[in-house]
Amino acid sequence: MNMETLRELMSNELLLALWVILALLCCAVLVWDLRKHNAHIGSLMKAVWVMTVLYSGPLGLFIYYYSGRSQIRRDSLWRKGFRSVAHCYSGCGAGEITGVFLAAGLLAVGNTGTALITFGLAYVFGYAMTLGPLLQDGTPVKQALLDTFYADTATIAVMEISAISLDLWLAASATLGDTLFWTSLILSLTAGLFVAYPVNVLLVYLGVKGGMANPREGAAASSGHAH
Repeated sequence: MNMETLRELMSNELLLALWVILALLCCAVLVWDLRKHNAHIGSLMKAVWVMTVLYSGPLGLFIYYYSGRSQIRRDSLWRKGFRSVAHCYSGCGAGEITGVFLAAGLLAVGNTGTALITFGLAYVFGYAMTLGPLLQDGTPVKQALLDTFYADTATIAVMEISAISLDLWLAASATLGDTLFWTSLILSLTAGLFVAYPVNVLLVYLGVKGGMANPREGAAASSGHAH
């Protein structure tokens, strides 16, 4: 498939509509499962999973079922890597989407300006997802900032460089009113998730990241409190 054929396919409004419906259905399944079987999961991780599924539809739902439920039989490095990258992905994705609306919509800047604003906001939102909970847990500000920097800087850089590069390659001339603009954004977000996953596996392996809490342990703790 050549580049023009790919762009023509991604410019199909029906394809975009079907994707939106599929992503919403996947999100509905996620919310049902969180309420029915995994209500003990913390509110932050619930938000992480909702955003991950909204961004990446069936792939996000698969990652949740593979690594985010208390019903998983055993935890592993690979599952920890998925929880870790999903946590970062939720914040980066929010920053990227906000940056696109701000730069391409309100400010109407060019591709370079859009890329820079998007990149910067991805860091702001991504760091906030880690820094906020650390501060709430009582971690001193300086230590929380250092922990956030070490844990998230490489992941965000890899995720955003790959996502923004792919987006520009596919839809550099597209505008907010073009279907290609949105399908390219969806595809680039998911590509960033894929590329950043091995980075998170490595960071968890090295002990830089903890891989987020094991949902089985949270379920056991919740059950113990109930008794």
